Amino acid sequence: MRTHYPRTPHLPWSPGLSPDDVRTADLSGLAGREVVVTEKLDGENTTLYADGLHARSPDSGHHPSRAWVKALQGRIGHAVPAGWRVCGENMYARHSLAYENLDSWFYGFSVWDADGRCLDWDRTVAFLRGLGIPVPPVLWRGVLDGRGERALRALNLDLARQEGYVVRTADGFGPEDFGRRMAKWVRRGHVQTDTHWMYATVVENGRGPAAALWDVRSGGTPGATALSAGLGLRAGDPRDEAVVTEVSAALDVLGRTGDDRLAGVLAALLHRSPRSRVGAHLAVSQGMGTAREVADLVGLQARLHRPYPDEERRTGLVRMSYAADLGVLHAVARATAEDTGAREQVDWSALHAEGIGGLDGLRETFAGLDPDAAARCVAEAREAYALGKITTADEAVAATWRWRSGDFPRLIQTVGPSGSGKSTFARGLPGIDAYISLDDLREARGSRADQKANGDVLRAGLDRLDAALAAGGTVVWDATSLNAHQRSLVHSVARRRDALTTYAVALVDEEELVRRNARRTHPVPPEVLASQVHRFSPPYPGQAHRTWYIGASGTVEEEA
Repeated sequence: MRTHYPRTPHLPWSPGLSPDDVRTADLSGLAGREVVVTEKLDGENTTLYADGLHARSPDSGHHPSRAWVKALQGRIGHAVPAGWRVCGENMYARHSLAYENLDSWFYGFSVWDADGRCLDWDRTVAFLRGLGIPVPPVLWRGVLDGRGERALRALNLDLARQEGYVVRTADGFGPEDFGRRMAKWVRRGHVQTDTHWMYATVVENGRGPAAALWDVRSGGTPGATALSAGLGLRAGDPRDEAVVTEVSAALDVLGRTGDDRLAGVLAALLHRSPRSRVGAHLAVSQGMGTAREVADLVGLQARLHRPYPDEERRTGLVRMSYAADLGVLHAVARATAEDTGAREQVDWSALHAEGIGGLDGLRETFAGLDPDAAARCVAEAREAYALGKITTADEAVAATWRWRSGDFPRLIQTVGPSGSGKSTFARGLPGIDAYISLDDLREARGSRADQKANGDVLRAGLDRLDAALAAGGTVVWDATSLNAHQRSLVHSVARRRDALTTYAVALVDEEELVRRNARRTHPVPPEVLASQVHRFSPPYPGQAHRTWYIGASGTVEEEA
């Protein structure tokens, strides 16, 4: 069934009303509700289905500007549920405004389910991202009360580059409420051409570097050079073109789309890069979740190239699954394998991975507990599952009874190079009962820069840690903790005291680290910082009960 997209009414203060438009005089459907305001793009209204597409009118015919979007629908149609429709703007052809830096030639702005209801905004964004479709820029979000309306009226648009904005409720709604839950503001004289764009020569709008990444999400296969440019990196090894093509095809067979597909392709592209630098660099542009997943795929894929004891393989693969999608991991590892022997090892590992699932409903099982107790029970249950001790979420309840009360000490261990913001983050945490900083211990001995007595400082710190955990409460261990060995010394004390362990991992790009270090009261020598960045090996999810990933913002941007 094809559905005509209705006309969006103009806001009372919209100056761009044309004779066939409607203006709403009643904002009761928006007033007092949370609304999302997105940029109104100057494109062609287009609706995609599982089996086709059309412009605003269901009987719209062929036009050269629709060819690219038809190809997009061909790539993603299988992932659109029957009876659903995706509405958005076809931005391929230039209309009145010229765009030079688009993320895609198609932006989605609403998704409608089989019952004809418009999804709420957050579900819309998540669903479209899974298809590989971006949404228009969000200009404002908040409650449309008196203050909200003033903020809306005060939006400062660049009218030479922006056509207007669209307001919709953050909540979903039915088709009968369309005219009450959506409205638009359009600039005056928004049509500025003498000839309608459909009857003129098609001029492509320009796409920016990030378009290559959205192409990957939607099932395309851009070249390695275009992907590197999209990440702000220089082109790498020429052999990467074949690797990217191979892993893209493998991920299509697995049915991976959206960020899962992007993570696999980027991991294949960057598989020769240091894992810590991959995560820190990508966190800025791709978000911490994708950055962490790509970095962990980069770190784990080489392990599948080497022989592994079969009796330990299931446990190892289950633990890897807490950091990466096993299907994606094996696809990346096979594409990056440099010889037949390595490929055979990957194929053998993939056979063992076929029967590995997870503990479905585990988080829901412990949802009613204190957050720390729930995190502890989830982590302990996952480890018991990896060791083959339990197989279901129900068994996890019995296996974790001793931690359900939350009666255990807590350790937060910072991880990251100097200047990454880990100490600032840790000192701002509430409810800390003991704070152990190796820098503070060195300073108490005379100089925080003196590394000669590191052994004595570490022993003193571990003794304090043991006493603090024995007393209960929450303890912070503030040190760089750059590698697994350094972390294990602290971890062993936590295990002895049955503590909940949380890694607070700071992932900050090297250029930002250098800038911050220059402004610090106690900067480390540049060669020391470079050595730290080189030696930095972040933990994988599952190596502590809980892992917080802290970005340049200084806040937790992902929890694993």
